[in-house]
Amino acid sequence: MEIVAEGVEVIGAHGPLLAPTSLRMRDGRLRLVTGEPNAGHTALALVLSGRLRPTRGTVRLDGAADAGALRRSVAVVDAPEITEPDGAVSVRDVAAEGLSLAGRRSGRRRTRAWLSEHELDDCADERFENLVPAQRTRLLVELACEGRSTKALVLDQPDRHGGDPAAWYALAARQAARGMAVAVLCSPHSADQLGVPRARIGADDREQSTSDSLEGVR
Repeated sequence: MEIVAEGVEVIGAHGPLLAPTSLRMRDGRLRLVTGEPNAGHTALALVLSGRLRPTRGTVRLDGAADAGALRRSVAVVDAPEITEPDGAVSVRDVAAEGLSLAGRRSGRRRTRAWLSEHELDDCADERFENLVPAQRTRLLVELACEGRSTKALVLDQPDRHGGDPAAWYALAARQAARGMAVAVLCSPHSADQLGVPRARIGADDREQSTSDSLEGVR
């Protein structure tokens, strides 16, 4: 699978939300995409997943401009105020809702078993907001991967929660190694800490090699 964004731009009611950006995502590859605060990380995540129509530019999935296919194939992980869970609910409830949205069984017994399988049963009764950053991202990534049609992930600013960038980078790299197309939207500072290649919001990085993004942090 290949997703190609070409010159995607989003203009909101009060001005630009996303500067023209071009990049490519492929099966088995991880893209790190950086931008300064308010550069349009979430707008780009929604555009790449077919959930927001760009003002200009196109997003193609295997050569076709099909927003419906993008929505079915691409999961947006932890987008602020959109797909991020309510911090006040329990980890168990977040897992149950995630499984339900993925079309999986989500009763109490199945949810409990799923949390145990993913070594999260000890925190099942915790408020979601109390999870450490690495646990939070791991839970949401694993739930996103439960969708039968999910072939790509876009992680929206996992570094905003703090913690070591190596933790969420390793999670993303693991899913790419399993064959998914993965993009992580983050700050330039996080990319500098990781020391790996990155694409940039507001630039054309379609031709940047994606294979080297799996090197380095594991």
